[in-house]
Amino acid sequence: MAMEHLRWRPTVNERRFIERALESDLRVDGRRSYDFRRLSITFGREDGSSEVQLGETRVMGYVTAQLVQPYRDRPNEGTLAIFTEFSPMADPTFEPGRPGESAIELGRVIDRGLRESRAVDMESLCVVAGKQVWSVRVDLHILDNGGNLIDAANIAALAALSTFRRPECTVGGEDGQQVTVHDPEVRDPLPLTIHHLPIAVTFAYFGEGNIVVLDPTYKEEAVMGGRMTATINSNGDVCAIQKAGGEGVMSSVIMQCLRIASIKAADITSKIKNAVDSYTTEKALKKVKRLPASVPQKINVHDVNMEDKGDDELEKQTAKTHGDVRLISKGDIFNIKICSVYGLPTGPVFLRCRDPYSKGVSLSSLRISQFPDAATTAKANNDSHEDAKPMITESNAEVKSASNSGGAGESDEAQEIGSPKSLKDAVKPKHKRKKKKGDRS
Repeated sequence: MAMEHLRWRPTVNERRFIERALESDLRVDGRRSYDFRRLSITFGREDGSSEVQLGETRVMGYVTAQLVQPYRDRPNEGTLAIFTEFSPMADPTFEPGRPGESAIELGRVIDRGLRESRAVDMESLCVVAGKQVWSVRVDLHILDNGGNLIDAANIAALAALSTFRRPECTVGGEDGQQVTVHDPEVRDPLPLTIHHLPIAVTFAYFGEGNIVVLDPTYKEEAVMGGRMTATINSNGDVCAIQKAGGEGVMSSVIMQCLRIASIKAADITSKIKNAVDSYTTEKALKKVKRLPASVPQKINVHDVNMEDKGDDELEKQTAKTHGDVRLISKGDIFNIKICSVYGLPTGPVFLRCRDPYSKGVSLSSLRISQFPDAATTAKANNDSHEDAKPMITESNAEVKSASNSGGAGESDEAQEIGSPKSLKDAVKPKHKRKKKKGDRS
């Protein structure tokens, strides 16, 4: 582990500064002793891919699976393996090729916390007992070393396992031992059965073990005297403990660290579950085929205020809307008199239906015509029921001839207009027409 600190070798003054700041319950990055750095969890396009950023530390996890032959001592269980890769891009002290001591230790701590706690159901990975089981492989790539690689790599492995989907397979054939792996497009892949999430929480000790901090940075790791990693789930069950040498720690300090780790584990578990749920929901929405929604059209409708109005206001409103009722033409006056004689309604609808023969009627003829008395009106009504329907309107020429006739007096004209006329009266006799022709000749 000493090779990790070649990236930054603290001087004597820097070491004293960090130790004195920790004695005052202060840290270089401004955190308290038992505070985690900012945690960010993202997922890739494919299932089983995750990236975790804990402060300046970045780790990527990727999960794959394949069918293999099981172990002889456990023929009904699948396998789970953790592999780590330290890239020189993350830290200049990391050498490519064969993994070093730090990479091996990181893989063992995470593997012990997952397998020994039985977090993943291994029996569900069995396809044919003793012949074929699923072998799950977790690859952890260190992208940037900012300190506390164990906690970041553990979270990346759990997030990748939670989103991983293995292909569905069926057993058939004549002997019942033939395995058919279905394509993801034919049948939906199946998720892994995970009982709980073991969270790794790392503590660093300074001085003689009296100062304890949570989630150390790479600068604090270069100064620390010892380190302990406790793997605990949200229920408070201790899955594993790793003490990587260094100074001795009292049992009371260890118990205090376990209590703090239990609280932090529950917080990190909720963050992982929320991130996985949002990823699953987003992916499910992408699979749903949605039809293009029709664009809604806005229709401007004026607000209608229903108010109680009196009779006067209604009459004014009716007079405004029906302009033809105010301006009554000459034909309308004639129609009003005819309707009043025969007892017909004189509303605005009937006023619009004007008589085509009333356009040439003069005002003088209308003034001469007056309403008859009650006896004459009753007699006209009785005659109208007995005889045929009288002619209501007359031609313009007949009206003019009736008004301008010189032989008859005004009283005779009024009597002729007041009395009802039949069709015979409107037609002139033939002998009169012949006489007029004879006179002209």
